[in-house]
Amino acid sequence: MTVNYQDFSRKVAIAGIGESNIGFVPNRNVMELATEAAIEALDDAGLAVSDVDGLFTGGPGGNSLVSVTEYLGIKPRYIDSTNVGGTSYIIHVGHAMLALMTGMCDVAMIFHGEMARSRVGMPGFASSDATYSGQFDTPFGVGGAITQVAMAALRHMHEYGTTREQLAEICVSTRKWANLNPRALMSDLISVEDVLESRMIAWPFNFYMCCLVTDAAGCVILTTAERAKSLKKPPVYVAGTAESAAHNMVSQMEDMTHWAAAAQNAETVFPMANIERSDIDLAELYDAFAYNPLLAIEGLGFSKVGEGGDFVSNGGTAPGGHFPMNTHGGGLSYTHPGPYGIFPVIEAVRQLRGEATGRQVEDAHHAIVNGMGVGFMSTCGTLVLSDLEQV
Repeated sequence: MTVNYQDFSRKVAIAGIGESNIGFVPNRNVMELATEAAIEALDDAGLAVSDVDGLFTGGPGGNSLVSVTEYLGIKPRYIDSTNVGGTSYIIHVGHAMLALMTGMCDVAMIFHGEMARSRVGMPGFASSDATYSGQFDTPFGVGGAITQVAMAALRHMHEYGTTREQLAEICVSTRKWANLNPRALMSDLISVEDVLESRMIAWPFNFYMCCLVTDAAGCVILTTAERAKSLKKPPVYVAGTAESAAHNMVSQMEDMTHWAAAAQNAETVFPMANIERSDIDLAELYDAFAYNPLLAIEGLGFSKVGEGGDFVSNGGTAPGGHFPMNTHGGGLSYTHPGPYGIFPVIEAVRQLRGEATGRQVEDAHHAIVNGMGVGFMSTCGTLVLSDLEQV
């Protein structure tokens, strides 16, 4: 069956965004933080809890759909608990688009909170020998996210000569954005030398190459494009959306230097949005570690495979650079509560509305948002968001 993806473009819009207090918040629980974000997002849109009839969430620690419906008193007629890790909330935008277009709901709430720093209300850590990774990765020293991503980064360095200095450039540029954002948890400017001299975590990653661990919650409200026009804030249109998955374990990637899932998404999102890569004004790319956004840049086609290191060098992704990226400070410097994908969406909306005071990208009309989830560098969600109803 032939699908005209442009039939889906700009039919749905993000109408409201909200975030909770972020950082170390041990005196609150995960549902309190998430409710704070939800109420802020609804107020941002000019809507009430009673307007919400579609609910999308998939996080841990009490963030199940039934917990949300009970806590907020929502009685949704459409629910989606897709949980594929950090990119879940980017993927939820596409799912909400389809639900809204087909009339399965009228107002969709994407909702996530997590207490990764304080661990209040969070499940314990557990692993199992019965899993694939427990049998085939763990015995060889490949454990959590950092060792899996580090292994892929080392392969990229081996194949293409990518350097730790180039990875450090991403951290330095991201911190420059954070320095312009009063809400960022780490905002002091750093140098390449600072990054490389920070303590080693897992080769080749130093401390500053690794994401924060925080408490935080975020919420995004979507509705049809027509309804969004009558609400409180200017609509930000969902111009393109795609999702994919390529493998389970990093050790089973066909090519550790190429993110196949991101490349597959790129084949959909740009034609759906009816734009070229050169039309993208800013990028919000998942940065749990410094290597992740470099891999996304290559996978999405902004640079050739193996040339991402040169692409990000010399402040390429910093304020004033040729590719504004992670303009709030990203997971490296702004916040990272575990599954992080809702926060890049929120920042992209702020930028496209012209509300990113102090760090606003000039004349921003198109933003790309990309995230990765479980099966590190496997599951991928990609969005193109736009303030333009037509192009």
